[in-house]
Amino acid sequence: MTKKIYLSILVAAALTAGCKKAPLNASDPSKYSTSNYPASVGDLQSVLAASYSNLRDQNLFGFNLLPKALSNATHTANSAYSGDAGWNEMANTNLSVTNSYSTGAYTSLFTGVKNCNVTLAGADLLTKKGGLSSDDANNVNYIRGQAYFMRAFYYMWLECLFGESYVSPSAGGDKMGVPIYNGIPASLAETQVPRATARAVWDFIESDLKQAATLLKGKTWTGVDVGRPTEWAAKGLLGKAYVYTQDWANAKTTLNDVIQNSGKTLMPFAKYADSFDGNPANEFNEESLFELNVDPDGKGNDYGIYGGKAANATTINGLIWPAWALGDDGTEGAAQPLGYGNEVVHDRNIPRFGFSIGYYNLVNNPAFDNSKPASYNNPKQVMDPAYRTQALAVRANKTADPRLFVNTVEPWIDQVKPNGSTVYPASKPNFYAGQVNTYGFSFRKYSPVNYNVNSPSQLGNASASGPADAWNIYLLRMADVYLLYAEACKGGGDNANALEYLNKVKRRAYSYPINGASPVDYASLSAPTAAIGDPVLGNNPLYYERFAELFNEGYWWFDVCRWRIGKSEATYYGTALNLNGAIKWDDNKSYTWPIPLAEINSNSKIKQNPGY
Repeated sequence: MTKKIYLSILVAAALTAGCKKAPLNASDPSKYSTSNYPASVGDLQSVLAASYSNLRDQNLFGFNLLPKALSNATHTANSAYSGDAGWNEMANTNLSVTNSYSTGAYTSLFTGVKNCNVTLAGADLLTKKGGLSSDDANNVNYIRGQAYFMRAFYYMWLECLFGESYVSPSAGGDKMGVPIYNGIPASLAETQVPRATARAVWDFIESDLKQAATLLKGKTWTGVDVGRPTEWAAKGLLGKAYVYTQDWANAKTTLNDVIQNSGKTLMPFAKYADSFDGNPANEFNEESLFELNVDPDGKGNDYGIYGGKAANATTINGLIWPAWALGDDGTEGAAQPLGYGNEVVHDRNIPRFGFSIGYYNLVNNPAFDNSKPASYNNPKQVMDPAYRTQALAVRANKTADPRLFVNTVEPWIDQVKPNGSTVYPASKPNFYAGQVNTYGFSFRKYSPVNYNVNSPSQLGNASASGPADAWNIYLLRMADVYLLYAEACKGGGDNANALEYLNKVKRRAYSYPINGASPVDYASLSAPTAAIGDPVLGNNPLYYERFAELFNEGYWWFDVCRWRIGKSEATYYGTALNLNGAIKWDDNKSYTWPIPLAEINSNSKIKQNPGY
């Protein structure tokens, strides 16, 4: 369904004869000669727009990257659909060189790099022409700053997914990174670029982010521009790059600057709990540093982003991992997803949040009204009332991490709206019906719970059509910054501040003020967590907090790989619904995705990752 354009071909065609004007929602931008375009700051803004809209490409945050690739690789999700070999390989964390999802990510991430390089070339051209007013010259520099930020963002994802190894000050720097394109190739020969060293790629990322922070210094965005990166987004991402490369001193200094001077903080829990499923009042909030804006309208296309009108404007992740509603007849067997319903939360995640009351049974409904037909509000069977009492007590007493219920939808306890207005009890998915030893939680974070993703008009815009997601996606937020700062402090020997910033994030989750001691504070960096007995997370607050706080946001894969806990994670989860047998983790290859076969065949200078 998607046309694959591989790197050497893609970059060669980028601007050898001209640059592309790429309005935010355009899928087939017109070409312009570099001799006269961009001719104005407005033109240059149009060129820059493609750097942003590419994030919503179907191979990236538009569809495939989170629900099909990373949620399966991390086992956040469990896929009941086994008809896609690439999907199954992700769950098995054992990819082929032709895997469609790793190939798509590689292609589209480098498309983003190309778009940024086109913007930077256009900025240079416009400046060289001269005649810019002071305001226009400032705006060109703001555009440069955004392009540097976006190029660093794309390169960080490329290096984390396809680089041979993470680096530290003493190791890994000589391993293979990804190719560096620092401009627009003028010929096909110039597209034949070998892989840089991993250290060179991280140096390139850090350099771009420093330039972005400098160029964007003091700039604030308002109105329709509010989603653009700022100096603080650049510094936050730079701090993350330092943590990922174990540069603890620079990480600590940079992240502390963001914490102390950005004006950003953690939002209160009540707001946080309602910030991942489409409440527009909570967009671009006090915690958000960089956020992907999503238009909840598929513009009449049968498959959302795959149609020309909504291409790179909306996302359709909710099709894959929606919440489930009880069937109209009141049974779990007739349960209905608020999308396709290919995935649910992997059951092994539920006890990781401290949920310890086991599975529920269905019993005859003591309130069933025989004078009426069985229905979603008059079911013949219900959750055992004694279990229901226990489940409600878990929430009231917070004996499980409250973030479990921010991230997930619990059958029979939570409620959903499959038609946008009528309240139904949440249900196990129909493929778990009758299976007693299953939790059957579905997704809440980045999932439709108040409408069917195929019908966004249910959200109140009568002209909207689907499929389309209703929520923005956080690409960097302050909770991540706090946890990165804690890791930098720990790495640099400052255990007191490491513990304090872990506790700030935990306090928010339990509705305590973040800046004072609380009854739920960790006493040490090896204190027990909610994941009692978990071999990876049970006595590691840093690991646990990143798992729980950033659940289903994609970044856990990077943590698994840089901490090299893949084997133990595979052992913990065991298997998946779309696999036959145990997860086949391989330490020799699974930590990095393969360079696509098509790229190997089209770039004579590139080498494959070990194990492939």
